[in-house]
Amino acid sequence: MLCGINIFLSKRKDPSMWKRIALFLVVLLLAACGKTIPDAKNWPVEDFTFVDQTGKPFGLRDLKGKVWVADFIFTNCETVCPPMTAHMAKLKQMAKKEGLDVEFVSFSVDPEVDTPEKLAAYAKQFTDDLSNWHLLTGYSPSEISELAQKSFKTIVQKPANDDQVVHGTSFYLVGPDGKVVQTYSGVQDVPYETILEHIKIVQSSQ
Repeated sequence: MLCGINIFLSKRKDPSMWKRIALFLVVLLLAACGKTIPDAKNWPVEDFTFVDQTGKPFGLRDLKGKVWVADFIFTNCETVCPPMTAHMAKLKQMAKKEGLDVEFVSFSVDPEVDTPEKLAAYAKQFTDDLSNWHLLTGYSPSEISELAQKSFKTIVQKPANDDQVVHGTSFYLVGPDGKVVQTYSGVQDVPYETILEHIKIVQSSQ
């Protein structure tokens, strides 16, 4: 077995031919297994337990052993969040078409406003399938600011007397070990194919 793939070769007819084919396949598979993600971050995500759009607790323990993609949004956002959420929905659909087992997590950066009901209604503007998409709230502004800074190396800040929130616009690929592997643009020129390829690399290394 190589990279989780079993190889069965018949030895009938020309054994030498099958040996050459087997060697060729082994070389190809080893090359695929050896792929790595350039400039991998390896940022540990701190433990968290929040509430998702269904009103149920959801946390890092629910993502243990899974590959997931995260971002930061809020429902009253007037600028980057709508395109980011549309791009996340597209990435989710592309991953589904390729048969990839991936979870998606969107942290609200405006938890005092974004109730589970608001997050559910917001997400349903972009997709009807939220089975593996978890939009989180149920924490204080300081908690999400700290998580964003420590785990994702990004800013979350709500200016006084303003209903808009300053936050990062990246997508974050997190591996089954709970570490951020790589970051990508979530607003413009989203590298969908690169993200999918990196997901495959992470999953093949398990």
